Amino acid sequence: QVQVVESGGGLVQPGGSLRLSCAASGFTFSGYAMSWYRQSPGKERELVAALTSAGGRTNYADSVKGRFTITRDNAKNTVYLQMNSLKPEDTAVYYCNAKFLAYSYWGQGTQVTVSS
Repeated sequence: QVQVVESGGGLVQPGGSLRLSCAASGFTFSGYAMSWYRQSPGKERELVAALTSAGGRTNYADSVKGRFTITRDNAKNTVYLQMNSLKPEDTAVYYCNAKFLAYSYWGQGTQVTVSS
């Protein structure tokens, strides 16, 4: 049974940091590219950060470059998103995605709210 479970969201003040985690099971994690997406009310889901299966290449949305870092630990079947210098516009539900060819798995999302 495939499971993708995000955690680590919460309320943080502007300028603060959070680390999101995404734990995966039920598929060969090391063979999948992993990504973080986010969606805020009234907006489409957007790609935030992506990482190849071997972890050698990353891709970031322009809005988060220099502030967010995506990493993975294939031994723990987990991908992380370190978010620093958070801004109110980073407020959204953050989703983890695992993708390999036609296979794509999503988590249920975790809420991140940046507010004073």
